[in-house]
Amino acid sequence: MRTQHHANHHFSQLALPVSRSQVNTSASLNNGLITEFVYSASQPAFAQLLLPLLQHLGMQSRWLLWLTPQQKLSRDWLSQSGLPVDKMVQVNQITAMSTVDAMEKALQTGNYSVVLGWLPELNDEQRERLQLAARQGGAYGFIMKPTNEQNSACGHHSTVKIHSSVYH
Repeated sequence: MRTQHHANHHFSQLALPVSRSQVNTSASLNNGLITEFVYSASQPAFAQLLLPLLQHLGMQSRWLLWLTPQQKLSRDWLSQSGLPVDKMVQVNQITAMSTVDAMEKALQTGNYSVVLGWLPELNDEQRERLQLAARQGGAYGFIMKPTNEQNSACGHHSTVKIHSSVYH
């Protein structure tokens, strides 16, 4: 499958070794992206899909931010997953609506290569605000959406599992 080069530049290099100068160059080409990442406890695709991207972005000089309202990340899991513990920032125990505002502000700053946020259902205006903020900061924003297991059992859905060992 061939995708548009400019918008998916980072995805094409995930499996390749990247030098420090290549990371800085590719970071300047990033024009920002917001996407929803739907995951389920019954399908373990997190490590196969999102983790390699986070590892790649962790090579940049910028930080990785996790906005997790109710969980705390495990340092052991971060280390074992090859993520840079020294570049990881987590904000937890904030209200759902504050998480939307926090994600927007974090994306705008340009200090983060990626912001992962567990957010409530968003309206079109909130999505547009987040997309604009991601473009301004040249960052990736992942809106993390857990699925309802009972509803998922009725049909096939593309989902990703975040193992409970990620949190402690």
